[in-house]
Amino acid sequence: MKGTILKRLGSIKNTFLIILLFFTVLSFAQNRSLFEQGKSLYKAEKYQEAVNSWMKIIANEQHASELYFNLGNAHYKLNNIGPSIYYYEKASLLAPNDADIKNNLAFAENAKVDAIESLPKTIFYKWYHTISDVLTFDGWAYSTVLFSICFMLFFLIYYFSYSERIKRLFFAAAAFSIVFLGMSLSMAYSIYDDAIKNQPAIIFAESIEVREAPNLGSEISFTLHEGTKVQIVEKVTDWALIEIANGKEGWIPFSDLKEL
Repeated sequence: MKGTILKRLGSIKNTFLIILLFFTVLSFAQNRSLFEQGKSLYKAEKYQEAVNSWMKIIANEQHASELYFNLGNAHYKLNNIGPSIYYYEKASLLAPNDADIKNNLAFAENAKVDAIESLPKTIFYKWYHTISDVLTFDGWAYSTVLFSICFMLFFLIYYFSYSERIKRLFFAAAAFSIVFLGMSLSMAYSIYDDAIKNQPAIIFAESIEVREAPNLGSEISFTLHEGTKVQIVEKVTDWALIEIANGKEGWIPFSDLKEL
């Protein structure tokens, strides 16, 4: 009896997996068709129709740097500066070293109204980012595990060795391992903390007045325009406290920007 139930459960599981695989393949085929349709429309200079076709893929919760790159191109052709920068930025998040994405993003940014100079970076900030950019968060996490294993191995060899020369050698190796372990762990936590705090967004409104408080009756601090990249510092109901590259802060309606 028990064996029969297990067989039936196994059969149901296999049937479910087959159905899931079928719909996955079908969804992939539909998205590929929509993507190629969008490319054909783009070549025919029907840019809005191309955007509509590609947006259906995003509605299916499919994401790819090539898809966002093409959306950025289409919006740029339509002179939609905010959306074009937004989708180039989205593409850059998935393919940060792609030269075409960087080049087109630079062109789109040259078309925006606001030219905001970033705050000067300290030497320590530059050192930190030079080191942190060597590996991703996962890379630093794996390095932490690796140096932990190395430390334990070197320490055990040092502890159980009878040779003074070997003891000195593996004591030094263990000491270096614990130093690199601490650095890797510190970098992993720092990168994770930066990722949590990093909430970039793009201004979508043609022009927006940034206010001192989250209400329309407060004083206007400065004005921003479509396509400007900001950092979201805080959210209060329908308002967002944003910070721009030069360090200025202010409140704008949340509906006037789009988070990356």
